[in-house]
Amino acid sequence: MTASLPRQAMPPDEPSGPPEERGHRIRRRALTLLIIVLLIGVPAGYLVISANQSRDSGKDKERKWAARGLTEAWPSRVQRHIYEVPVPRQADGEGILSTNVAYYETNNWRTSRLYVQFMTTDAGLDYFFKAIGVPRTSLKKDQFSISARDRKIVGWEFKEPGPWWGLAHQQKNPAPTQHIVVKRSNADHYMVYVVSRTTP
Repeated sequence: MTASLPRQAMPPDEPSGPPEERGHRIRRRALTLLIIVLLIGVPAGYLVISANQSRDSGKDKERKWAARGLTEAWPSRVQRHIYEVPVPRQADGEGILSTNVAYYETNNWRTSRLYVQFMTTDAGLDYFFKAIGVPRTSLKKDQFSISARDRKIVGWEFKEPGPWWGLAHQQKNPAPTQHIVVKRSNADHYMVYVVSRTTP
């Protein structure tokens, strides 16, 4: 036979404090709301300011480099590869040659562009279009596919008598998109202008 434990008496109800005053409750809720707003708003505001500063510094950098204009030189092999601008070289085949080569590159947080100009032979022009995978017959007469903004950056005016031809070679990211304008300088040479844009 087991002894039963004495039953413990239930504690008497604790006296409840006086009800919270309406003014105190409003102040407490306002303080809670303020803390929540600060915890969310301050980091969000910091991110917005930081993004704007980053964008502005990218634009400043682009303006600074634009002041220098085109560089009379060949873009590096890496640049030609990334932007898919195969400037024809003598080593690419018989009759292929490029002269008056110049380039300029801009980079910011959103878009990178390579501006290239070169004069080439008929065989060089064929090589260029074959290398980018676009038939030369895609060129359209009097089509200036390079925007006024891009022309202004490097000082291309396209005012001289033509004939002028152009095309836009759109590709899916991350492949670059090329805007090309070709001027037939004489029967044997073509002046080629390319703006190749990539979006990281």
